[in-house]
Amino acid sequence: MHIWLPEPATTAIITSSMRQIYSIDELELIANDIRQDIIKMLLEAKSGHSAGPLGLTDIFTALYFNVMKHDPKNPDWDDRDILILSNGHCTPVRYATMARAGYFDRAELMTLRKLGSRLQGHPERTKLPGVETTSGPLGSGLSQAAGMATAMRMDGQHHRWVYVITGDGELNEGNIWEAAMFIGKNKLNNLITIVDRNNIQIDGPTETVMPLEDLRGKWEAFGWHVLEIDGNDVEAVIDACSMARAIVEKPVVIIAHTIPGKGVDFMEYDFHWHGSPPNAEQAKTALKELRTLRGRIKSEADHD
Repeated sequence: MHIWLPEPATTAIITSSMRQIYSIDELELIANDIRQDIIKMLLEAKSGHSAGPLGLTDIFTALYFNVMKHDPKNPDWDDRDILILSNGHCTPVRYATMARAGYFDRAELMTLRKLGSRLQGHPERTKLPGVETTSGPLGSGLSQAAGMATAMRMDGQHHRWVYVITGDGELNEGNIWEAAMFIGKNKLNNLITIVDRNNIQIDGPTETVMPLEDLRGKWEAFGWHVLEIDGNDVEAVIDACSMARAIVEKPVVIIAHTIPGKGVDFMEYDFHWHGSPPNAEQAKTALKELRTLRGRIKSEADHD
């Protein structure tokens, strides 16, 4: 039997046999562990993206451990919510979070980007149960989400939600705004978009490469309800998703302001880490920062 009982101050993994509850403090520790896994994965792979996955970790922790209805032991559960990662290059955070949630053994994380691995540099739907779409070309995720949300509405599945995560640099793609028009016109209130507003993309700051502001005004002009939050605050993410589900007259976009490279001092705010992995020395420094919460705790022991 599957159970979903959302609680604002706690979190749960939905499984067929249990409901595990965490406090917000415990959630934040889970997010910290996920960040460490991301660093280890990227070091082992020697390629991949650092800044985006680290910045998105709190959002993914909130989604997988509180917000979404899902079952790691039954990834194709008919009543599950759908999560689409449109900016697929940020997939290390999805893999690391899914492993922590119980979709597969954490040891498999070390196969990231390796030949024959299920954990490719961009997620492949047919490779890994629990991954709903293949994403590589940017700008496609919102259109895919629109199709799924429309199908759910046609089937009368009013208890299910589609969550889609996009990057802010990805909003340069015209496909995004075509989908935004369609979703706004059809008032797909079973679709919630989260924009990772970290202000960087591979070539530099977003406002230098292709300015996005007034971002709130753009989404509102397309018929969306807009929420803005601190995307590195787990509780704020949970509360925003709860509010979004309560808004029935239009689709909701959550502009989540995040810090690229969050948790690692020398990576934060630096667009050069968009598509670069750490080397051994950099990974050692990053893991020390994360394990000690930047020196606030003394222990540096690896607690895998």
